[in-house]
Amino acid sequence: MPGEETSPQDKRWHWDEDVPLRWLLIDESAMGEADAVIAACADIEGLFVDLPSTVRGTTLLGCMPHPPLRRALDALAKGAGNPGGALHRRSIDATLYSVDQNGVVNRVIGSHLRASVTEVRPSVLAANLVDVDLDSAISEPMPSSARPIWNLWHAGGPTEPNLWAGYGRELRHLWSGAALAHHRAEAPDKPADSTYQLDGRHVTDIEGFYCAIGEAINGPGGYFGWNGDALHDCVTGGWGAEWPFRLTWHHAEVAHSHLTAKFDQILQWLAEDQIEVELR
Repeated sequence: MPGEETSPQDKRWHWDEDVPLRWLLIDESAMGEADAVIAACADIEGLFVDLPSTVRGTTLLGCMPHPPLRRALDALAKGAGNPGGALHRRSIDATLYSVDQNGVVNRVIGSHLRASVTEVRPSVLAANLVDVDLDSAISEPMPSSARPIWNLWHAGGPTEPNLWAGYGRELRHLWSGAALAHHRAEAPDKPADSTYQLDGRHVTDIEGFYCAIGEAINGPGGYFGWNGDALHDCVTGGWGAEWPFRLTWHHAEVAHSHLTAKFDQILQWLAEDQIEVELR
């Protein structure tokens, strides 16, 4: 593993284990200090679940503890009532980040874990790693059906458009969330007065529109908003397209027949931002 002297987001992460590094737990709570890595792990049991209300804990699988987690594990080993073993010393406060196959780190939007360590044991995945049980559930876990979406981005991201088209509304929304998490903010906007081609064949709901306009502006897996406010923010620049620009909306009749009033609302939003839209 690289050293921890730089921000986790500013470097590429690699390790020498036989299982892939997939997730980082990062402490963002230290005011005025650099974010601290709590742990790196191969999987997180409790991040993808179908019945969140039934989940009472989280397990880090194939985990490599970093100093904050090592301190919590040390407190667990000492035991409550012994010096250094106080219950509060077992706690962590973590934001979840994904790590792709190239070691690039991306924040998992909305996923947070504030919990205490309850058990540690040798990992079922690799001899040099551990599995760690925690006593609280992750905030805003995703359905199990969203795991392939994150697997796709871990492998490098979509390479062709409309891979979201077969999903229902919830997973289309989560697709846009993954696109947002993996958006490269450092990429320059394309020039003003450009014309972008929106493939509307699969825009059967508002979530499909956001998937489609994201790909129209930024290519397969691209992001350009996932609600009205976010769309407006993207139009103002810094998200792939310098304002003003034009949008050619192909197969617009699909959205017109499925979205009804929402279709008119989208056109109104774009008109208010002075985006010229050609319906085809």
